[in-house]
Amino acid sequence: MLFVRHASTPGMRAARFPADEDADRADLARAACLAGRLGNASVAWVSPAPAAAQTAAALGWEPRPVAALAEADHGRWRGLPYSRIAETEPEALAAWLADPDAAPHGGESLARVASRVAGWLESVRDQHDLVAVCDAGVIRAALGHALGLDSSRAARFDLAPLSTTRLAPGAGGWRVVHVNWKATS
Repeated sequence: MLFVRHASTPGMRAARFPADEDADRADLARAACLAGRLGNASVAWVSPAPAAAQTAAALGWEPRPVAALAEADHGRWRGLPYSRIAETEPEALAAWLADPDAAPHGGESLARVASRVAGWLESVRDQHDLVAVCDAGVIRAALGHALGLDSSRAARFDLAPLSTTRLAPGAGGWRVVHVNWKATS
């Protein structure tokens, strides 16, 4: 299972909670230069985010949206700068970061995201040469599932735009082959 973090978006550069945005043109051009170098897949499972489908297409893959690969629903925080939430709702932000079951923004808890992603990952366990293009939260949830980490520990993984993370099914679980590998064009 190869995970590709989708190309950067204006919101990523501005340190905002994810919202459905188009990918940056420059990053899509970089992705196009990587086409054919990340595997032989013809189809990529993608999150519902426009940037994920655009990234898959730039990489030469047919995008197939899958709801389970959606980034967390951040409710009323969607699209807002992290710094603004830290300033206006510090207790709510602290609760969300400390408690995987908390959803003070009215959206989805990190525990719910982790459960959703783990369920999808197990449902495709026996398939080969799969590619998923999505945002960092989903990849972190997959890593957390593979390593038995809770959401707060899985959040410690740094995942750059267009980086890859590979998991392989093994006896009794998943093996982490690599994390945050950055291909060069």
